[in-house]
Amino acid sequence: MDPHRQALVVAAARGWIGTPYHHQASLKGVGADCLGLVRGVWREIYGHDAEAPPPYAPDWAETDQGEAMLQAARRHLIEVAVEDRAAGDVVIFRMKRGAAAKHAAILAGPSTMIHAMEGVAVAEVALSPWWRRRIAAVFRFPGA
Repeated sequence: MDPHRQALVVAAARGWIGTPYHHQASLKGVGADCLGLVRGVWREIYGHDAEAPPPYAPDWAETDQGEAMLQAARRHLIEVAVEDRAAGDVVIFRMKRGAAAKHAAILAGPSTMIHAMEGVAVAEVALSPWWRRRIAAVFRFPGA
């Protein structure tokens, strides 16, 4: 893992802190959801979008929509073992057993993450046991 790239990802994500929540948005300081945060950090690092996401519902409990977020992550990011997660990695969560994995965050350190949730601006919060139990997969930005 490149420590410079790792620090770049974390710094970019921290630049989004305070951005209001807005479903399907990805504009720093204006609005973002969890995917919008990851997309925005990607743009800052690589200078372009990886891909345009299809429309998606904000419902974390969906069970019939497949694993679109995991599939997209596997197209653009490098999957790593959950136990090998590190600052700068993207963590994808499954909020309910049997539901699609539909929440994402960027690790800021071993016990903190940066994410957006409905009703809350982008923030750095603890990667508490509650969140750790819901980790579906971990991904690294290419070059990190």
